[in-house]
This record gives sequence, structure tokens and C-alpha cells, in this order.
Amino acid sequence: MDMNTTYFFVGIKGTGMSALALILNDKGCNVLGSDIEKYTFTQRGLEQAGIKILPFDKDNIQANMTIVAGNAFSDDHEEIAKAKEMGLKVLTYPEVVEMLVEETTSIGVAGAHGKTSTTGLLSHVLSGVSPTSYLIGDGTGKGVPDARFFVFEADEYRRHFAGYHPDYTIMTNIDFDHPDYFTGIEDVCDAFQELANHTKKALFVWGEDKHLQNIKVDIPVYSYGTEENDDVRAENIKRTTKGSSFDVYLHDEFLGTFDIPLFGKHNVLNSLAVIAVSHLEKIDAEEVKRELLTFKGVKRRFSEKKVADMVIIDDYAHHPSEIAATIDAARQQYPKKKIIAVFQPHTFSRTVALMDDFAKSLDLADKVYLTEIFSSIREQNGEVSAKDLGEKISKGGEVLSLDNMSPLLDFHDDVVIFMGAGDIPKYEHAYEELLSNLSLKNN
Repeated sequence: MDMNTTYFFVGIKGTGMSALALILNDKGCNVLGSDIEKYTFTQRGLEQAGIKILPFDKDNIQANMTIVAGNAFSDDHEEIAKAKEMGLKVLTYPEVVEMLVEETTSIGVAGAHGKTSTTGLLSHVLSGVSPTSYLIGDGTGKGVPDARFFVFEADEYRRHFAGYHPDYTIMTNIDFDHPDYFTGIEDVCDAFQELANHTKKALFVWGEDKHLQNIKVDIPVYSYGTEENDDVRAENIKRTTKGSSFDVYLHDEFLGTFDIPLFGKHNVLNSLAVIAVSHLEKIDAEEVKRELLTFKGVKRRFSEKKVADMVIIDDYAHHPSEIAATIDAARQQYPKKKIIAVFQPHTFSRTVALMDDFAKSLDLADKVYLTEIFSSIREQNGEVSAKDLGEKISKGGEVLSLDNMSPLLDFHDDVVIFMGAGDIPKYEHAYEELLSNLSLKNN
């Protein structure tokens, strides 16, 4: 990293960008950035770190800057165009991440689902035993000047992870997502194969994923899971309302019994990947056990609170398999309560491509509500609506509006899960306000 320049982040409030800005700031670099003025949840961390956020303006660009361009911005953005005109160095987000990858023992976490939770868990465990920098997709980033490890989320969208050359890569699964970019599952598999080819020391893959089984590389590949033929296995899994406990084996070697304060099968799998990497890096199993016990989760992944007599869970799930995993986790923690799902479909293309699968996953809840489809910057409208998805759901499917969340007031002493990758939290806040007002009246 160059200490004689100011790193100017175009689109600094993006989840990956804000985390990367925090890392560079922690490492002693001068950091500044620009973005839209609308408040985002990533902004607080930047403000607390003293990083200034300016509104977009070509006059922000000065001679002593190195520009870091957010993935959503092209060369015709006013600030990037001005930087190029001035002959300044313009780096992409992946190029800056790769600079950090090269400095450390790096572990990339890739996968259609579970990568943020796994990156968060691995960062937490390794930070407890050795200096560790990390970059998590929930907007969290931390830089340590002399880090031994760098743990980072490697995103497959638009093949952003193709430029990374990590020491280790964890691949949680391969699924067809981002139908606005990938042509089909073969295209997604090809992207993951490319990252596998760039990995230097070892690959960790979920053993039950048929697509991951087809990845071929010249480095050791460790499969992890709950099946007999997995290299790293969880056995004797016990699920309680406090979390999960399981025995771990590497081939025939018993590594220990591990406890996690997390719910759902997917969190057992994520923990296995973390245990496997730690074992290969010769970290004492007792230290790993201790760190796993204190993990509090990552932002917008099964974040829960209690309002009146209801448990409210906020989760980023926006794909059928993520929805199924989130409902499974809620059932483990709250086996005696009704589970109500409120889902905001994210992008028209994904809703059309996966509609039947969405209906099937949502029907795992006791009752389902929807909101209108959240359209991304990339697509403003489509031929499909939330009502079309609602008609395929047998457990409800009514579409809620922000100014009328009252159907949710029919439930008492139950669990409501708000799921989606768009602005679903505002629906959650509207419901919380209704609940609080009602509870004040009743008291």
C-alpha cells in the first residue's frame, strides 16, 4: 500500500467498498470517498472511523489521489472520467483486494450462499489467535498492519473474484444465481473453476454439492460435510435451542467436539470449513473451540430482536436455498412457535428464473407474506409481480404494503422473519412501530 497517496473510493458506501476503505484506513492509509447522499447502513462504520464521505462531484478528484472504482461504476462516471483525464491511477475493487491477498496468508470464501457468514466466522476465529485483516460482505472490514492472515469474501458476480490468487479458498456451494449476468449453471461453474485454478495451497469444498465435485485442480482438495466419504466430517450432531454441538473428524483423526451458538445445518457446515482451514494452519483445536463459542454473527444474517411478544428476525436471504436454511435455523431455535415469513423478492430476473423454487422454500414457513419486488439499479421493471409468486404459495402469499402491515398483528408469541436483499428492513421497522404502539395502548 502507498502511504503517499489518498485512496479515493468512488461508491464508498457499497458493502464491499466500505469494508475495504476501513481496512486501508486501519493500515494507516489516507482514505476518502464519495457516494449518494441517501443514508445506508454501511455509513455509520465509515463515520466512526473518521472517513469523510462526499457527494459525487468531479471536483472531488485531486492530483495526489489513487482512485478505487466501485464495481457498479463505469469509466463514464464523472469522477472516474475526471481521474482518467488527469492521468491518475484508477484501480478496481478486486485489484485493491488482490494487493492485500498478496501480502498475507490469504483465505478467500466463495459460494452462491453462506459466504458472508463463513467469512465472518473465520475472521472471528483467526482474529482471536493471530493478527488478522478481514473483508466481509456485510460492510465490515478491519486492517492490521502486520497481519498474518487476510480473510475475504470472494464474490462471483461478474466474475469479480477471477483476479484473486489466495493461498486457500473455501467454496460453500455453487448455485445458479445472478441470471442477469450468468447464462446458466455451466457458466457459474466455469467461474468457480477459474478461482480454483488461482488458489495456491488447498481448496475446501462442501462435499454434497454435485457441481463442486467437478472442480479439478492440482492442489489438495478437502471436502467437508456430514457424509461418510467427506474428508472433514461432522458426526453426532446435536441441535438444541441454544445452538449445535458435533464431533469433527479429518479422515480417521478425531479433531474434537465443537459447540457453536448458531442454528441450522448450514452453520454446522460453515464451522467445519473454518475448523478445517485452522487445522491446516496448525492452530490449536482448543483455541478454535474457544473462539467459535463467542461468535455473535454478521449483520443482516439471522439478526434477532424481541418487540412486544414477538421475535423478529432480519435476514439477507434472497435465494430459495437461503430461505430454506433461514427457516430451518428458526425452527431449531423456536421449535414451539409459529414461523411467519415476510419475503421481498429481489430483482425481476431472479424472481422469474426461480419462481417455483421460491414458492417451495417459502412454504416451509407456517404463513407467508410478500412485498413488491425490489428492482435493482440494473433493471427497473419486468413482466412479473409479487402477486404472481404469491399465487404459487400454499401458505398464504398476500402482498403487504408499507402503509398497511396490520395483517401481521394477527400473530402473538410467534416468530416473524423478514427476508430479502433490498430495502425489506423498512417493512420490518413499520411492523415494529405498529407492534410497539399497540403494546403501549394495551398497557
